[in-house]
Amino acid sequence: MSSRASWGSKLGFILAASGSAVGLGAIWKFPYVAGKNGGGVFLLVYLACVFTIGIAMLLAEMVIGRSAKKSATTAYRDLKGGAWPWAGRLSVLCVFIVLAFYSVVGGWTFSYLLRSITGEILTRDTAALGSLFNSFIASPTQALIYTGLFSIVTAAIVLGGIEKGIERASKILMPALFILMLILISRSLTLPGAIHGVMYFITPDFTKFSSEMVIEAMGLALFSLSVGGGMIIAYGSYIAPETKLVGATLWITVLATLASLLAGLMVLPAVFAFNVDPAAGPGLTFITMPALFAQMPAGQFFAIGFFLLLIFAALTSSVSILEPIVSFLMDEFGMQRKQATITTAIAAYGLSIPAALSFGPLANATLFGKNPFDLMDYVASNIMMPAGGLLAALFVGWIIWPRIHNELSAQGAGRILPVFRVLCAVVAPIVICVVWFHNL
Repeated sequence: MSSRASWGSKLGFILAASGSAVGLGAIWKFPYVAGKNGGGVFLLVYLACVFTIGIAMLLAEMVIGRSAKKSATTAYRDLKGGAWPWAGRLSVLCVFIVLAFYSVVGGWTFSYLLRSITGEILTRDTAALGSLFNSFIASPTQALIYTGLFSIVTAAIVLGGIEKGIERASKILMPALFILMLILISRSLTLPGAIHGVMYFITPDFTKFSSEMVIEAMGLALFSLSVGGGMIIAYGSYIAPETKLVGATLWITVLATLASLLAGLMVLPAVFAFNVDPAAGPGLTFITMPALFAQMPAGQFFAIGFFLLLIFAALTSSVSILEPIVSFLMDEFGMQRKQATITTAIAAYGLSIPAALSFGPLANATLFGKNPFDLMDYVASNIMMPAGGLLAALFVGWIIWPRIHNELSAQGAGRILPVFRVLCAVVAPIVICVVWFHNL
């Protein structure tokens, strides 16, 4: 490429990067993790993690990408060289694995949107919903078709490029996502008994505080901000020179955190209104929530809105997962965007096949006690992403600090630099290692 593509506007970049962070994790994972960890006290610890180490890690990855104007592997090579490009290659491999199993879950959301339109999932019988969900994910044909559909839509957006593809889609999907959440929250809060869910979510009960909860809050904070996979490095490489990175980082963190908070206000009041266990786990989305909608007036309308919301969230993240791989192929091998996108999409779909079949034909094909889907999720989320985040923190805090210091000082961010360096060079690596070894 003769010149680097760039975001058309600061707003477009913030919405795209926020969309990367929001994803399915904020919408379906945050409510049940908060639910099982005591609600308000977990929320307090989570916010503390996000606005200290989380925001520092986000800025670190963004500044790597903007400084080099390249994706992770090339950025590490251009800024330092030596063995550091392997940190970038690790992040590329990580997001490739994430894309494979993430597309499977994204396919589930497409299927459930269709089932909410037909009314198939609108029943109060959670046993029947559980059976429906299990039979759906066990069906090889349905799993592969819906995974393929999600992969095609993701690739189509990335094919459009930075400004006309990812940025344009983010400007539509992100506002629509927040509007849908507010509509669903307004309904959830009017349910009898919903106030108990609100109070559970916002009132800290310090008797439920534990070291395990702190570790889980930190892990979720890093995961929910897309730290460690090179997504933010790739997005950062398209930032215009005049964009102030500290301000942009703050906006992204606020929007991503707001999405998690709204998800909690959307799900937990409804859960309490219908006497459902707030620690119901991942099944809350595809089993418990449809049962709740079946008990609501105009439940089908809200079910359609909910699964449409999940699709929007899934797509804003999946395009950010695909883009670093596409950018890697363009920077390292000189591919054009079309060739790089199609090549990656086909390869990722190939890897997603065993993940999609993990609940049917390959359910008993286990390694270390995990089926292909669970193994991919575990390796990428618990080993590779923390490793990528650790290397990015050390790179900024120790290896290229003079350059980062000068760049951020020129943007008027001199007062925060001592704190930023301590977080990157010392605090973040220690905390990431603690989370890492706990997960292992």
